Amino acid sequence: MGNQHQVKAKKHLGQHFLKDESIAQKIADSLSLQGYNDVLEIGPGMGVLTKYLLEKNITTHVIEIDTESVDYLKNNYLTLANRIIEKDFLKYDLSLVFEDRPFAIIGNFPYNISSQIVFKTLELRHQIPEFSGMFQKEVALRICSKEGSKIYGILSILTQAYYDADYLFTVPPSVFNPPPKVDSGVLRLTRKENYTLPCDEKLFFRVVKTGFQQRRKTLRNSLKTFNLSDNLKANTIFGQRPEQLSVAQFIELTTLIENDEK
Repeated sequence: MGNQHQVKAKKHLGQHFLKDESIAQKIADSLSLQGYNDVLEIGPGMGVLTKYLLEKNITTHVIEIDTESVDYLKNNYLTLANRIIEKDFLKYDLSLVFEDRPFAIIGNFPYNISSQIVFKTLELRHQIPEFSGMFQKEVALRICSKEGSKIYGILSILTQAYYDADYLFTVPPSVFNPPPKVDSGVLRLTRKENYTLPCDEKLFFRVVKTGFQQRRKTLRNSLKTFNLSDNLKANTIFGQRPEQLSVAQFIELTTLIENDEK
């Protein structure tokens, strides 16, 4: 074990290394390991979480863009050596590793790309039955929030359309090196049994994103670009603001727009 050399956290990569073993263990234990044999850890750094994943009855892969971290992992986690992907998670085609097999995602995510990690997971939802990880607390709460909340938005709805989102626990800045300026929060996403929507999914994404571009306005005003018929606009759902609608109501709204006779 060439353990003496520590990796230096790099600001431009949003790195904050977790140094609390019990929290790392808790995050690793948050996965059910049901319905898949592979797990992909994003941004393992010096492997504080990786080592607990390696103890489990599952094949652990890691994806890491920082060459210094990759060298550290290769030296310290010999069993992992051929399952280290030296790539940018957001740009890499994961079918090169997993083909069409299911896999879970886990990690202490770099704050600056955490929302994009969720959006990429949603694109790959047919392959990702479970997802656990650490975010900035505010982002974790937003993903898990329900309609009527001020922080409820695009990320909440698009995620919860396909996954059950559970906020698990809060993590203070003091357990990281360097400590971030804010609290962190760990959440778990469990894919729903029926994760294909009963409406046009591309249209659903458009309706949600367009609605929230002007979240203070009623949907009648914010969805003007859809050229809806007067008959449809008379529906009471259009008198609401986007944050008042549940995921199910957004699906219903999309179906109404889809079937609108112009």
